[in-house]
Amino acid sequence: MSVAGEPARVLISVTHLLGSGHLVRAAQLARALAESEFAVTLASGGTPLRDMTGEAFAFVQLPPVKVEGLDFRNLLDEAGTPIEAGRLARRRAMLAALATTLKPDVVVTEHFPFGRRQLAEEFLTLITAAKAANPSALVLASVRDVLVTPRPDRIAEAEQRLSCLFDGVLVHGDRSFLPLEASWPVSPALAARLHYTGYLAPPPVTALASADGEGAGEVVVSGGGSAAALPLFRLCLAAARLCDPSRRWRILVGKGVAESDFAALRQSASPNVTVERARADFPALLARSALSISQAGYNTVLDLVAAGRPAIVVPFDEGAETEQAIRAEAMEKAGLARCLRLSGPEPARPADLAAAVTAALATDAPARPAIDLDGAGRVAGLLRRLLAARAHG
Repeated sequence: MSVAGEPARVLISVTHLLGSGHLVRAAQLARALAESEFAVTLASGGTPLRDMTGEAFAFVQLPPVKVEGLDFRNLLDEAGTPIEAGRLARRRAMLAALATTLKPDVVVTEHFPFGRRQLAEEFLTLITAAKAANPSALVLASVRDVLVTPRPDRIAEAEQRLSCLFDGVLVHGDRSFLPLEASWPVSPALAARLHYTGYLAPPPVTALASADGEGAGEVVVSGGGSAAALPLFRLCLAAARLCDPSRRWRILVGKGVAESDFAALRQSASPNVTVERARADFPALLARSALSISQAGYNTVLDLVAAGRPAIVVPFDEGAETEQAIRAEAMEKAGLARCLRLSGPEPARPADLAAAVTAALATDAPARPAIDLDGAGRVAGLLRRLLAARAHG
C-alpha cells in the first residue's frame, strides 16, 4: 500500500488499435482519478492521439502499434508496416520497468482480458511486475459498456484470467441502459466482480456559443477517428444529393482516414456539403446542428445526450463487429436516435438515409434519457472503497 498521507498510485495500460475511443476513455479515467488526488500514470501503446502535456496525470508513450481494417492479428507500426520483432519486447520491458519503479497500488488494464489477446503477454508482464513490486496491488480490468463476443474458448480463457489475476472489473456504462450481459455471457462468478461506474463523460461544455454560429441548422456527420467510417461518409454524400439542396451538411473526417480518401470525399461532395477534418469544437457544432448522423461508438452516446439533438446512428458492423450494433439498438430503444444498418438483409441505401433525414428534421429534439453519465464523478470513490476493503481484508 502507499505510504500514509501519500496519494494512492494508479497505473493504467491501454492500447487502441483502430479508432481512438479506447485511449479517450482511458484518459478520461486517468483524469478523473488524478483530479481526485490519485497519483496516476497512463501508458498508451497505440498511435499518439494528441499532446498530453499539461494533463493532471503522467503519460508514457510506448512504441506504438496499430491495425488496418479488420485485421487485428497483424500489428503494424506507425508507418503502416509490419512491426519488427523487438518492438513488442521493448513494450513489455517499458511496462515492467514502470511497474517496478511506481509500485502501483492499483493496476488497470483497459479491455484486457476481454480483448487484446494479441497483446496478452505484455499485460501479463505488467501484472506480474506490479505484483512483485507491491504484492497488495489491486488489479482491475476496465471495459466499455459493450464488448465484442468472441468464441466460447476465448470467453473461458478470459474468465480464467479474471479468476486468477484480477480483483474486479470496472464497467464504464449504465446497467439499466445497457448491461454487460447484452454482449458478453456474464457468469455468476463474473457478476460478483463487476462494478458499474456510469459512463465516463467529459466535463460538460459551457457556453457552446450562440445558436446561430457556425454550423447552425446543419446536418453534422461524424465517424470517430478511424477509416471505419468511410462507408458512412460515402452513404451520406450520396444521400445529401437527394435531400433539399438548401440544407447544409458538414462531414467531419477523423485523422485516421488517409489523405487520399479524404481528398476523394471532398471531390465527390455536392455544393451543399462541407467535408473537413474533425475539429476540436465538435461539441459546439453538434449542439447547434439540426441533426447528427454518426456511427454508434461509446462516445457517441455521450455526445448525443450532451447535445440533445435529433440523431441517426449507422453502426459499424463489418465482419464480426457487433459492439456498435448492440449499442445502436439500445440508443433507438431509449429514443436517443434512429438506427440504420450498413449490412444485413436490408442495408441502408442513399434513398433510405435521405428519407430518414427528412423525417428526423421534421421531429422535435429527443427528451434527455435517464442515462448515468457520472462515471468520472464516482470512480475515485469506488477505487477508495476497493483499496480500503483490501487493506482490511
